[in-house]
Amino acid sequence: MELFDLTSYKCSRLVTQHYSTSFTLGIKTLDKKFHYPIYAIYGFVRYADEIVDTFHEHDKAALLQEFKECTYKAIATKISLNPILHAFQLVVHQYDIDHEFIEAFLHSMEMDLQGKRYDKDLYDEYIYGSAEVVGLMCLRVFCEGDRELFDRLKAPARSLGSAFQKVNFLRDMKSDYQERGRVYFPKIDFQCFDNGCKKEIEEDILKDFKLAYEGILKLPRSSRMGVYLAYIYYLKLFKKIQHLPAARILSERVRVPDNTKIALLLGSYVKYRLNTI
Repeated sequence: MELFDLTSYKCSRLVTQHYSTSFTLGIKTLDKKFHYPIYAIYGFVRYADEIVDTFHEHDKAALLQEFKECTYKAIATKISLNPILHAFQLVVHQYDIDHEFIEAFLHSMEMDLQGKRYDKDLYDEYIYGSAEVVGLMCLRVFCEGDRELFDRLKAPARSLGSAFQKVNFLRDMKSDYQERGRVYFPKIDFQCFDNGCKKEIEEDILKDFKLAYEGILKLPRSSRMGVYLAYIYYLKLFKKIQHLPAARILSERVRVPDNTKIALLLGSYVKYRLNTI
């Protein structure tokens, strides 16, 4: 079983490396003991996200339902021949990840299949399930069973996930609307999205970033730099979006170049060594 477990973890690492250079960089700066668990969480959420976002020529609802059933079966039996699900169930059991987090995440994926317009309540529900609980899963790993620490950092972890997701919504407005018919922001019409709407959203995101940063400073050093790097990357992306007019957001996908990501990594490492984060 040790070989099968290790191979499954390595499959999750491969998924992460191919889908996200930024998260791969962030994970590499965590304490080595956290690498495979966080790869496993990323692999799980990425596969579910791929079902609802890209498999246009297939029955997405059926695929997601099968994925959901296989997830719960893997957790119940403590094994799966799907290496991504096998690695994930290992982490669920080792770090006592709440099943409510998993259910909320899969529910948000189901919401993506419905193509509905989001009011404030649905928007908050979607962000909680699609992003905040992912942060909480990772926090379970970082706290290593310390429930008191988890409870103290729960709100900032949710804010970090929320900030990341809202930045993604702004970055991906064009593709979300044109390819998937989605506009996540409440009361926002894609055709009428202007600088005033954009500024209001950005002010909300800044509040999330502020609370998230306060939590990052309280993380154990074993995980602080990796989380900080993800934070600083998204903050850089957010600032690029802030400096663009709404019309640009609707016409292109804003990116942070790889050389900038490397610079952010080096800067974060210096701050970490100087104990300023």
